[in-house]
Amino acid sequence: MQKILAMMASVALAGACAATKAETPRTAFVHLFEWQWDDVASECENQLGPKGFSAVQVSPPQKSVDGSQWWTRYQPVSYSIEGRSGSRAQFASMVSRCKAVGVDIYVDAVINHMAAWDRNFPEVPYGPNDFHNCTSDIDYGNTWSIQNCDLVGLNDLKTESDYVQQKIADYLNDLTSLGVAGFRIDAAKHIPAADINGIKSRLTGNPYIFQEVIGAGGEPVTTMDYNWIGDVTEFNFSNTLGHYFKLRGPLREISNIGSWSGWLPSTDAVVFVANHDNQRQNTGNIITHKDGNNANNMAHVFMLGWPYGYPKIMSSYDWQDHDQGPPPQGASSCNNGWLCEHRNRAIANMVGFRNHTAAHWGVTDYWDNGNNQMAWGRGGLGFVAINMEGNDLSHSFQTGMPEGIYCDILQGDFDTLTGSCSGPTVTIDGNGNGTFQVYYHNASAIHVGARVGEPCSDCPGSSSSSGGSSSSGSSSGGSSSGSSSSSSSSSGGRIDTAFTCNNGYTYWGQSVYVVGNISELGNWNPASAQKLNPDNYPSWNGSINLPTDQAVEWKCLKREEQNPSAGIEWQNGSNNSFTSGQSLSPSASF
Repeated sequence: MQKILAMMASVALAGACAATKAETPRTAFVHLFEWQWDDVASECENQLGPKGFSAVQVSPPQKSVDGSQWWTRYQPVSYSIEGRSGSRAQFASMVSRCKAVGVDIYVDAVINHMAAWDRNFPEVPYGPNDFHNCTSDIDYGNTWSIQNCDLVGLNDLKTESDYVQQKIADYLNDLTSLGVAGFRIDAAKHIPAADINGIKSRLTGNPYIFQEVIGAGGEPVTTMDYNWIGDVTEFNFSNTLGHYFKLRGPLREISNIGSWSGWLPSTDAVVFVANHDNQRQNTGNIITHKDGNNANNMAHVFMLGWPYGYPKIMSSYDWQDHDQGPPPQGASSCNNGWLCEHRNRAIANMVGFRNHTAAHWGVTDYWDNGNNQMAWGRGGLGFVAINMEGNDLSHSFQTGMPEGIYCDILQGDFDTLTGSCSGPTVTIDGNGNGTFQVYYHNASAIHVGARVGEPCSDCPGSSSSSGGSSSSGSSSGGSSSGSSSSSSSSSGGRIDTAFTCNNGYTYWGQSVYVVGNISELGNWNPASAQKLNPDNYPSWNGSINLPTDQAVEWKCLKREEQNPSAGIEWQNGSNNSFTSGQSLSPSASF
């Protein structure tokens, strides 16, 4: 509520970003689930700040029970700031470093309960009189039970108590004194709204608040009970995107999403494709990185392109079972199990799209094919087309956009300092018409902050120097291995680089490789190319150690494992390019 209204009031876009005096607003945030504080700080500086993210939701920072499982972070034993993400000093440094590049920190605040102990927490201190006495299973048809009984054994705090409210407020005020800008109230549904408001009244300043309320049909506690206090999570959005991006219904049916009965108003809703709970507990119905057809990227493109709610991007790690905790290595390398979905070009660059189109909070020039292709504009500030069909889309759209050449930000990166585009472009004529070439299970998008030849140095949007994925090519087809000659490192350092090749559908015995203009990538020789791993098939991934500060040109390649000259299929379009060390996760698509 307050966040969306503040963002809307601050927007004054009237054309290309170069003509805008005020900095482009930041209108989307990311949940870096289980990241360590030092890694979050580096991510703010190297990725999130340059890409225009508004904030990071971090994992609960307070002292919790011992254990490797992710859910141990949700069993607090005190309000001291210590745990596996780092120390209090590291936390404070993270907040300061992120704020310096325009990125706020939102803390996941566990205030409904303490750990599943014996109602005695001397470090706070809390004693038996500070908790409710109901230890029965929750009856979700009864409001009193929902808000007074232990949630799966977790000791339920007596949040109506002045003492408890002040202790919670002291904890949150301690965090804001370190620069924290907002809070996610975990399990808010299990706290009476009046109690949350009582805690809020004791807070210093005016931190942003959003509340986790899982609305379920027929239950007496609803999202509308809480939106007068602050924003509320809209789980209907996550559930709906899961249904349609798993292609269980025509995509066109979500063209009026957010307007249905029982949904929160846009100004009150925090929306997401998945969160840390439902992606593990309801994987079969929620879109995650485990889905095929590029569904996770495309669902995020829709969320960031459609004008509803305050979007949160989930960035997690791979898991094989529900309880699995984070990898032991730090997340900043985006390998060893860390997924870093927020760095995917289709997601990272759509944050810039949302920022640059925030001034028109509505849909214009809508189109669909009656099934799984849809496109829409944002009042002449941007245009996006999504193609979840099994064949490519080539179509001329009325976009409402000013005449010009625009970077397709989902197929290339726009450099805000030079006005150049690393990938395909879309030409809009004087009538606002333009032809879009959209791969199957893919999307294209343009916006006024990425017009070729027009630098936008005041904008926090897309920049070739800010990381993200590399080009996924064009639809021209018939590509050869490229013409660049082999080159060598310009310095003695080396760095692990995580390559991704999407849409890598293969037959038995055929695999996906990376090949390029340096010896580490085979000098364009398919027989010497580097093989990737199909763990997230049809996406193939692999880490390759490269010399730093090296101009790299590369492509995705399919070939047979046992016969390098058989089954060869090159990625279409021009060569992908990046400078090693500046981009740690280049990506492309067949």
